[in-house]
Amino acid sequence: MAEQNPYYVAAKLSEKEKGLPSKKKARRRNSNDFREVDDMHTAVYFFENEMRKVKPYFFEYKSYAKGRWFGRTILDVFSSEFRDRSEDYYRYAIERGLLTINGNHVEVDTILKNGDVIGHKIHRHEPPCTDQAIKIVHEDDDLFVIDKPGGMPVHPVGRYRHNTIIHVLRKERNIPKLFPANRLDLPTSGLMLIAKNSARAMKIEREMSGGLIRKQYVCRVDGKFPDGEITCEAPIKCISYKMSINYVHAEGKSSITKFERLSFNGKTSVVLCKPLTGRTHQIRVHLRYLGYPIANDPLYGNGTSWSPWLRPGERMLENDARLLVDKLFEYSPVEAWEEPDSATAASAAPSTAPNGSAQDSDETRCQECSASLILGKNYDQLCIFLHAWKYSCNGWQYETELPFWAQEDFNEDDTPAKFKNSFMEGK
Repeated sequence: MAEQNPYYVAAKLSEKEKGLPSKKKARRRNSNDFREVDDMHTAVYFFENEMRKVKPYFFEYKSYAKGRWFGRTILDVFSSEFRDRSEDYYRYAIERGLLTINGNHVEVDTILKNGDVIGHKIHRHEPPCTDQAIKIVHEDDDLFVIDKPGGMPVHPVGRYRHNTIIHVLRKERNIPKLFPANRLDLPTSGLMLIAKNSARAMKIEREMSGGLIRKQYVCRVDGKFPDGEITCEAPIKCISYKMSINYVHAEGKSSITKFERLSFNGKTSVVLCKPLTGRTHQIRVHLRYLGYPIANDPLYGNGTSWSPWLRPGERMLENDARLLVDKLFEYSPVEAWEEPDSATAASAAPSTAPNGSAQDSDETRCQECSASLILGKNYDQLCIFLHAWKYSCNGWQYETELPFWAQEDFNEDDTPAKFKNSFMEGK
């Protein structure tokens, strides 16, 4: 039997959405109600232009039918709820058996009912990520301490699955399960604690949540950061969950970060960061609020078209929050930002022509599903100048080497070449 993937996130539906009469009468779902094939060993990696890539593969999303879908046909539901694909495509997907109910082929007029599990098989093209090696800082019977390369997500999320820290490490070490005890954003590099069993992971997580683990990050920010230790206690609120945007807001959660400049090269400063709380994007948001954003931050940096709505020293108002989200939607559709659960992911259908053939024979298109073969960004576009440097707690301490951009002789004009050289050295 295939091993269940512990990182699969099932859709969390309310009792009303499930169409169940009450919580007392609701059937208790077990761990097998949502399943994925653990296909760790089926991934075919290849390396091209200093990037790790995965050969496209077929993948099936599964999701329980939502309450509002009951009594409607599968074609009606997909055509109206998931409008990124045409009705012709959904007719084709049903005919080819790419859309199923409870694992069975269906007709376009098949009615959805309570308890149905919808499957949607797609030809998946993962975005490339860095092929920089995952450096092992420490290993014992229960724990990996790694130096995560920037430009690589920790675990399956959005369009990433095999191109993730967890999947690559599991495949390289032939380990069935790993348990990340802390997480870093895709563009952030540095220390991660990955347990080999749930007991060690829970112990570390308790230390994290109890504030016992002291963390130190380094980053490079625009301008000359002030002298001395600077403490920022501005509260942080999530402005948009779909796009994972956060900023200082009067209704935000308590957040504290201490900063200290380590060096200045005439344009940018290397800053030591000590977060005392653990809010999403806390360091990046606090630096932006102080007026010294991370120099190459694509979200909170100075060079974005929405930068005027992230004003240093000012807490965001609701009107500005709406304008910011509108601007971000204008810049990129929500699909590029959100991390879909099993229900929203079911809309990620292939763009195959209704007759089953590719839409064209262009070499830049996949001959299986006609998806674009031009994916992803360069390595230097996937990373930011933020690095988890040191972690310590009662009785243990780990640290990594400082990244090249944190050196005093760093020159911004050499950034692309430096990234490539550092990248090649890490292989």
